[in-house]
Amino acid sequence: MAQALEMPKVSLTYSSGQREMPVLGMGTAADPFDEAATKTAILGAINLGYRHFDTALPYRSEKPLGEAISEALARGLIGSREELFITSKLWIADNHGNLVITALKNSLRILQLEYLDLYLIHWPISCKPGRSSFPIPKDELLPMDFKSVWAAMEECQRLGLTKTIGVCNFSCKKLNDLLALAKIPPSVNQVEMSPVWQQKKLRELCKAKGIVLTAYSPLGAKGTRWGTNAVMDNEVLNEIAKAHGKTVAQVCLRWVYEQGVTLVVKSHKKERLKENLEIFDWALSKDDYNKINQIPQRRLQPKELLVSADGPYKSLEELWDGEL
Repeated sequence: MAQALEMPKVSLTYSSGQREMPVLGMGTAADPFDEAATKTAILGAINLGYRHFDTALPYRSEKPLGEAISEALARGLIGSREELFITSKLWIADNHGNLVITALKNSLRILQLEYLDLYLIHWPISCKPGRSSFPIPKDELLPMDFKSVWAAMEECQRLGLTKTIGVCNFSCKKLNDLLALAKIPPSVNQVEMSPVWQQKKLRELCKAKGIVLTAYSPLGAKGTRWGTNAVMDNEVLNEIAKAHGKTVAQVCLRWVYEQGVTLVVKSHKKERLKENLEIFDWALSKDDYNKINQIPQRRLQPKELLVSADGPYKSLEELWDGEL
């Protein structure tokens, strides 16, 4: 059996059974997608000590993740399913109160699992049912009924289909709106965050409400259709990395970790997977913070594709409630 890395974990306040989440997870979205390569990368990550894996229906990685888990168990890389923390997401087309439980059960079927550790609403918007691809045609975008969808998410947790529920891409306003109607508050809000988009206001709100913030694209997702070079090519971050004898990626991940935020990072390369784990035995300096705090801020993935003149969000201002 592989020796698991002693990775820090955070407690999820509103989970069933006091669930803990490893602070660093492997993202399984890939561009271009290769099922066999994804499965191989996940098995390699398990062998290195990763125990948290993040997937979603449109990533198409639920199937290879499930196969990798089965093989890891058969090969003795892990002793039991309980050693892993598996996150998946409710897709936009299933953001309807009557479809949530069916969607989660479908993900469990594909993953070959009895339960998820965390199930997240992927985006605070709906569309016509039945579409699993992205982008969504703008004439199919619909407002999400927060009340009925969240009630169904709560039922998923009560039924034991998932240990914990949460959201992705929720602004401070949308999070507060959800908290006002929730019987089980979200344990997690997964959002874009990096030294170039630091999410200070959202961090403060989540901390006050006992919600764990998880950063996606902490490295900017360079090299993907949806990504940007703005993080990895940033001069300030490169200067700090050089001074510490670290990579820019390690500086970014360490910075996010030092904010008390968890991370999901995508990489299929063994060297990078290993490098991403090497952020827990050193620290950034006060001078580093002074420099990072001066980096101009901008949302790197505003998602104009979810904005439509006839849709629920007619501008990026409306989608993000002014948090741009």
